[in-house]
Order: sequence, then C-alpha cells, then structure tokens
Amino acid sequence: MKIAQIAPLYESVPPRLYGGTERVVSYLTEEFVRQGHDVTLFASGDSITAAKLQPICPRALRLEGKNVIDPLAHHIRMIEAVAQQAHEFDVLHFHIDYLHFPVTRRLQLPAVTTLHGRLDISDVHLLFRDFGDMNLVSISDAQREPMPWANWAGTVYHGLPEDLFRPQLEHSGKYLAFIGRISPEKRVDRAIEIAKRAGIPIKIAAKIDPVDREYFESEIHKLLNHPLVEYIGEIGEDRKSEFLGNACALIFPIDWPEPFGLALIESMACGTPVVAFRNGSIPEVVDEGTTGFIVDNMDDAVQAVKRACALDRITCRRVFEERFTASRMCTDYLEIYNRIRRPSLAPVPDNELLPSTSAATGDTQLCQ
Repeated sequence: MKIAQIAPLYESVPPRLYGGTERVVSYLTEEFVRQGHDVTLFASGDSITAAKLQPICPRALRLEGKNVIDPLAHHIRMIEAVAQQAHEFDVLHFHIDYLHFPVTRRLQLPAVTTLHGRLDISDVHLLFRDFGDMNLVSISDAQREPMPWANWAGTVYHGLPEDLFRPQLEHSGKYLAFIGRISPEKRVDRAIEIAKRAGIPIKIAAKIDPVDREYFESEIHKLLNHPLVEYIGEIGEDRKSEFLGNACALIFPIDWPEPFGLALIESMACGTPVVAFRNGSIPEVVDEGTTGFIVDNMDDAVQAVKRACALDRITCRRVFEERFTASRMCTDYLEIYNRIRRPSLAPVPDNELLPSTSAATGDTQLCQ
C-alpha cells in the first residue's frame, strides 16, 4: 500500500528528546516500511526514517527558537505539498489535528486523522460537527468521550517497537521514576509528595516548555531541594531503558483527561510497573494489579507505590508485548486504511480498450 504519513513540524520524527506525537509517527512509519509498504513521511528535514522523506522545513520548529514566529505558516505549506502529491497515495494519514480538513474535503482525498490531544475543548466541537465527514481515529476510547457523535473510524492504542527498550526483569529498582513534562496537568508536585511520604527516592526526567517556565519557577523548583528528589532534565530514547528499567515503579499522577499516556507503555516495555491516577485513558492502558495500580487520591497512591514495586516485572513486559507493540498498532491502522483507501482500478486487458471519438472535440480516446 502507498501511504503518506503527515507529522507535526514542531519536533523531528523521531524527536531528539521529548515529543509524543512525533515519536508515535516514527514508530508507525518505520513499522510500515519494515512490513513492505511504500511510505512517504512529510516532516521536518532533520527527521530520520527508512521511508521517503518529504522535508517541509530544514529543522524541527522548536529547535529554531526565535527564528520561527509563525509555525502555522509551515504547516500550511505542508498541506499544500501533500495536496499536490495526493494522487500518488492510497491513503493519507494526518497527525496535525484539523488543519487539513478543508483541503481533504474539497479534493475528496482518502484521509484519516489521528487526534493526539484532549478533546474536552468546546471551541473545537463546532468545527468537528462542521466536518462530520472526516475519518477520525482516537488513541483511547476515553479520549472521544467529549465528542461521541464524531465520525470515529476506530480507536488505535499506541505501540512501541518490541526491541526498542531493554527490559530489566531480574530485580526491582530502588527509586521511583517520573518522566514527561513539568506542567500543571502532569502534577510532578504530586509525584514528589508521594515519594517523600513513601520514603522512596524519586528521579525526575522532564522537559520544561517555555509556557510552563513560570509554573516551574514558582511552584516546582523549591520542591527539588530535598534529599529524596533528583531532577535529571529532559532525556531521549537512548537513556530510557536505564532510567525506567532501574526504577521500581513509574509515577503517573496526572490531573487531566490523559488521551493515552505513552510513558505508561514505555515503562511496561522496560518491565517496570506503574502507579497512575484515574483520569482519561488510564483504566484502558493499565491492567490493575498486573502492570500497576490505579488510584484516586494521595493516600492510595502512597500505598500503591509499595505494592507496585512487588509486582512481577516479567508479567509487565509480557502484557506490553501482547497489547502495545508497533506491529499491533500497524495492524489496527491497516484495517482502517483498507476501509477508506482510494479505490484501485483492476487492470484491464488490452483487447477491452476500444477507441471512441469525443462528440465535443472529435479526438480519439481510449475508454473501457
């Protein structure tokens, strides 16, 4: 199948450090190539892929800093590039929210859109109603709850390459892990408090976006000055096996309707159980008592941490292999692609091609 993957331009594919959406696009793209599909990736020029790369801008927009004032302009250029080449593909897979909707509708393109963010935002509901013919994919059933009426083509859970991380299965680690962003909804303050109350060290590997810098300085920075707390900063994939694999549990104390939670399955892939607050997709991703525990308050979280560290790490890894691999993710998407792909015309034998004359021009044409 000829597939176009259209990624956001804020990060490269895969991202050098943090970047959930772009990371998933990379896993999906590389697995499709591995399976023999003809894939073109529309992304920033510093992306690394076995697919055909269609670069839109030289580098990830986040790396350009003040040189990029209007990132939307680059995405509009990408949509135009996709539209010009759309006839070459069986299916177009967009990961850029709704920016392409007018173009894909006008040109009647065989497109599917995976929504990677939260949908409990009233501003977008009218837009999705206006574009009720767009084929949408959710990354959890919980994600779609604010818009049950939308044109959902399916739910596809994220997946990781099976050999991406080296699991630590022989023994439990000696610290708790927090990985992701430092932001109000991710609640690293909760993670620190849980670690302190449980008496277990915590290591924090997290990025700080410019929009969250004031929050970090006013609310979080002071919490890092504690003997049980170690702030590592933002890390890439090359360090996750060690960071997550040597932890006794991942703390995921979110305070928002999480659409999926990629860190959860990264932890499971390393054999490390998780303790997560019951929000959004968590009950769909975490197998209670098997890959971790789901909690509703801080007291429960403190108790769950101690229990999670005793869970079987081999079982955590096995569940990852059964539910959250890139191969399974691609299988799910292919089922959706086959429902919406551009219809293929069967080859026509030469003796069935007959000349005809156009009444308007008198030109001789070939027709079936």
